[in-house]
Amino acid sequence: MSHVEIYDRAMCCSTGVCGPQVDPVLPKFAADLEWLKENGHTVDRFNLAQDPAKFAANASVQKMLSDEGVDCLPLIIVDGQVVSRNDYPSRENLALWTGTKLASKATLPMADDGCCGSSGCC
Repeated sequence: MSHVEIYDRAMCCSTGVCGPQVDPVLPKFAADLEWLKENGHTVDRFNLAQDPAKFAANASVQKMLSDEGVDCLPLIIVDGQVVSRNDYPSRENLALWTGTKLASKATLPMADDGCCGSSGCC
């Protein structure tokens, strides 16, 4: 299983899902991280405001911050490799980077004639 590390910008709490103006991307990303954990991966998330020592302890993160400033955040690192910067990735990308299979999307049942049956709704 993979080890995923997220280095976030300074936020009011560990997930950024608090306060009066929540970025709509953050709850979805938090759910995607929970999904990774449920699939057996280790996920560590660090907030610049709350965990500055974690940023200083990682040479890759230090270099990116030195070169680009906080504009490079969030940084996503999978198994020691930076895979994304300056954006929260989709579940599909997280799945790709960690080798996690995505569940197939449910489809509506179809009648043999390719329509919704005899309801006349099609």
